[in-house]
Amino acid sequence: MTSLASAPENPLPLGRPQHRRTLAGRLIGWLRANLFASIPSSIISLLLIAVLGKALISLVQWGYVNAIWIVSGDQTGPCRALRGIGACWAVIPEKYRFILFGTYPFNEQWRPALATLTFIALFYFSTRPSFWGRKLVLLWIGALALIGVLMWGGIFDLTYVSQDRWGGLPVTLILATFGLAFGFPLGILVALGRRSKLPAIRSLCVLYVELIRGVPLISLLFMASVMFPLFMPDGVNIDKLLRAQIAFVLYAGAYLAEVIRGGLQAVPRGQYDAADALGLSYWKKNGLIILPQAIRHVIPPLVNTFIAFFKDTSLVLIIGIFDLLTTAKTSIIDPAWQSFSVEVYIFVSLIYFAFCFAMSRYSRHLEAQARPS
Repeated sequence: MTSLASAPENPLPLGRPQHRRTLAGRLIGWLRANLFASIPSSIISLLLIAVLGKALISLVQWGYVNAIWIVSGDQTGPCRALRGIGACWAVIPEKYRFILFGTYPFNEQWRPALATLTFIALFYFSTRPSFWGRKLVLLWIGALALIGVLMWGGIFDLTYVSQDRWGGLPVTLILATFGLAFGFPLGILVALGRRSKLPAIRSLCVLYVELIRGVPLISLLFMASVMFPLFMPDGVNIDKLLRAQIAFVLYAGAYLAEVIRGGLQAVPRGQYDAADALGLSYWKKNGLIILPQAIRHVIPPLVNTFIAFFKDTSLVLIIGIFDLLTTAKTSIIDPAWQSFSVEVYIFVSLIYFAFCFAMSRYSRHLEAQARPS
């Protein structure tokens, strides 16, 4: 009798059906709470669903159902016949090599392709904690040396290719990677300098940050391209890609310095006092105690700056450097393909999105690890 009385009156069914009803119940509860909580909210939600559904159907019809994927040579007549009805994705297999690698010699384009894969592998291994430390430094040195050999050539029976022939995705990755790799430590030094007790150092750092952040990046690129050679000795000419790289390093350093300074201000004063009580030197105190906490505080704005900086590399068009977006624009100068710029820009936007989304996801992973349990 006791066992019967203690048994539940309505025992729940076990197994997969219960799991399915639980998920369905959660979904219905979420919809009620977020989309259909009231009559006005329900009306707005239904209108938005209708508009988004219509847009999605039209996009699928244009981009997949009515699309043309391949044509014979430059015979774009079928694509022109479907203008406005279906996409002409045939422009991508026809122009993708120029979009990705620019005017790099056609028979040597395996080299920038391998350099791009080296960059991606380098980014991946840089996110693995097992590689952090001296091993990662050696990995970066070796990978960047390999990329330089592949892009320039001139050794190991590789044909020399001048920087004027570089273009596309490798140039974008070079500008962004070197700009952030050198701009980040510069930003740390400037952020520490702005908090220095020495007036000369503090004033110099403030002047640098306010000067760089007070002018557009385009003006910095113009100065690097036009003004910088005027200060060089006679007969000394620096390649415009290197000049643009210097401008990007200075630009990244100024913006990252302010982000890191915000993180330094978020570190409790007690951490500074504890480090001083341990008798640590200035550099050990900041390198071992203060900076790790400061950077942990500003992971979201740091990654936001990285993403914005990666996209800002497209501004090098104004000084005649062919980055990924510039090669995409140039690829549709051909009269046969001029009408299909939308498809090219979608292709390029997916490349930008892949890199930016990867940075965003990794930042969320770092935030989750840094969050106290």
